[in-house]
Amino acid sequence: MLTLTLHYATNRNHLGQRWTPDSYGQDFSADRPNNLRFGRVTVEVGANKVTDYLSDKVHNRSGDGESLSGYIEKKLRKKSLIAAFVEPKNLTTPLASTVAFNEIKKQMDLKRDLVVFIHGFNVDWFEAVASAMALELMLNRISQDNDKLKDTSVFLFTWPSNGAMVKNKAYLSDRNDARDSSLAVARGFLKLRDFLMTLRPKHNDPTINECGQQLHLLCHSMGNFVLQNALVSLDKLNNQKRRPQLFQHIFMCAPDVDDDIFEDKKHMVNLHQLAKHVTVYYNNGDLAMYISDFTKGNTDRLGHNGTARPLQLHHKISQVNCSDIVRGVTEHSYYLWATVNEDIRQSIDDLAYDDSARKRKCKSAQVWRLT
Repeated sequence: MLTLTLHYATNRNHLGQRWTPDSYGQDFSADRPNNLRFGRVTVEVGANKVTDYLSDKVHNRSGDGESLSGYIEKKLRKKSLIAAFVEPKNLTTPLASTVAFNEIKKQMDLKRDLVVFIHGFNVDWFEAVASAMALELMLNRISQDNDKLKDTSVFLFTWPSNGAMVKNKAYLSDRNDARDSSLAVARGFLKLRDFLMTLRPKHNDPTINECGQQLHLLCHSMGNFVLQNALVSLDKLNNQKRRPQLFQHIFMCAPDVDDDIFEDKKHMVNLHQLAKHVTVYYNNGDLAMYISDFTKGNTDRLGHNGTARPLQLHHKISQVNCSDIVRGVTEHSYYLWATVNEDIRQSIDDLAYDDSARKRKCKSAQVWRLT
């Protein structure tokens, strides 16, 4: 058996005991929507089953992260252990966020990068955790047998996505929940910034130093809408100061946001301030983007055709067209699949965009096509 462990932050309502919940629900925390709880969840899975999924071929490409996520989800629903970190009652006890970040730092001290993952629409607690665990396993399938490559940990932020398809109602409800979750995400970013500030080498304690590894952010689908609104909240909380550059990479996968979101006076015009690199992955055949476009009354989606005006992009932002290689029914969760996941991992490893090891071709300035 293989034990999987994932750290998380959530503004969902707990089901069961507050600090040892059975799971988390589809509503906001009873405290308030911007209240964040931190903790860890563990589950046992079959090591051989995981290995099989990581090597399984789908459309002649190795790495079936979507099926792996489905397998982990079944295991989670059957039995898992959730330990929520207790909030302090006095100033001498560390904050739950500090406990979580300290545990994560121990992982990063072992030369592990950290990917913060924000999921999308129609995802319940178990699906969110399973996706994050599968993402970590997929990202590490290359490094697990290569000592020259560092491993990657995934940290989950999960918000109260409905987990049920009820035509437009569930989608619109999730958009409202995504918008209302933005303050929680912004607070999480600032907590992370404040924690990182405590690790600066100016401290005399040799046991508290920056670990030297990188932080990344991956948002899927409506998780990008959460990010969009979090930027507005972040500016307010940060007193309109320049946004902190927290991340090495921001990966926007199948982003369910407007295709002009990076343009002047739009919410993400300054997203590049948060990271050194921003990459948009889109797919012309994404059924979820089509539904968002034509049945929900939204404007053209970034995750369907990329940006409306690619020549106006900031130099930190690049786009990757996945349309030629992604297959399946919905073609939406391709960040967990084979070549796309591998491309994300290569960016984490700082492989040059035009490196011959990448399965991509240059389409035009800052636009690539996976092959």
